[in-house]
Amino acid sequence: MKKFLALFIVILLALPSQAAFWNKKDKVLQAELEGKGYAGTLPDLSTKFQKKENKVAKPVFESQKGFDDPSKLKPVPRDNPAFIDIITKKDKTSTYVTDANEIIPMLEKLADCIEEEGTVQLFVTRANVLSMNLDHLSKKYDGQPESYYESFKKLMEINQYAKSISRLRQEALTYQRYLAYQTTGSIYNPENINQQLQYLLEELNSAIIMLKQED
Repeated sequence: MKKFLALFIVILLALPSQAAFWNKKDKVLQAELEGKGYAGTLPDLSTKFQKKENKVAKPVFESQKGFDDPSKLKPVPRDNPAFIDIITKKDKTSTYVTDANEIIPMLEKLADCIEEEGTVQLFVTRANVLSMNLDHLSKKYDGQPESYYESFKKLMEINQYAKSISRLRQEALTYQRYLAYQTTGSIYNPENINQQLQYLLEELNSAIIMLKQED
């Protein structure tokens, strides 16, 4: 019993000194770590991240040397109607105007033939050329907005007049001498034919002026 009591007293005397030792050690460690947040070794992150660099974009197509040399530039296709229409940004009527302008010389040649009293053969030839081109114009713009233009309607009327008078003059060469004394022969009478030609001439000149105003 005395031994047990002596051992207990020894333990009690030793406890305060041990507690003081560990308490002192904890305070030293706490002072060292104060304000640092982390006491371990941080990894080196610089090897995993690269500094941002400003990159310069390069053109997809390389510039061609001598591009500004006038001797190496292709000439502008000024005689191409399609090119001119694109540059000047003309509307859809430009195609019709271009086609109609090609008809004007044919109208003028037929009008000259009437004024100069050209032969029947010359008249028929020029009338046929005009009619073929007007037939093509009619098919091209059939059902299109251009078919309602006054100039287009005028050209279609002239086409019918030219065909009719051309046929009349050809028939007159064949039948006039046989029908001179019959009532049916009056349509082949030179006076009647001249009247028809003068009416056609007026229509031709009217169409020429109309088309030139639309240019």
